[in-house]
Amino acid sequence: MEAKAKVTNVRIAPRKVQIVLDLIRNQPADKAMAILKHTPKAACEVLEKLLKSAMSNAETNHNMDPNRLYVAECYACPGPILKRIRPRAQGRAFRINKRTSHITLVLKEME
Repeated sequence: MEAKAKVTNVRIAPRKVQIVLDLIRNQPADKAMAILKHTPKAACEVLEKLLKSAMSNAETNHNMDPNRLYVAECYACPGPILKRIRPRAQGRAFRINKRTSHITLVLKEME
């Protein structure tokens, strides 16, 4: 049995999200929440909300015990890239890629 939560088109680059996901992978859900609360990264805010959602899904939809949940899988895939232009010298234009992420979090119950 597994509970899943997903957020799409988050305006943060996947490699920045991946750093935080590596910290919480295979951790108990309550410990993962504590890690997210005390890590000073931009991705933590989004991931904290996502983890709460996954825990709520586990409890309400799958009747899982919230005390025995752990982060089984978590990954960030690249979403659509917002392309912007920065004017440069002599009429040139440099592209700025504003990257987005699709983040998925899967919780399972410990045996």
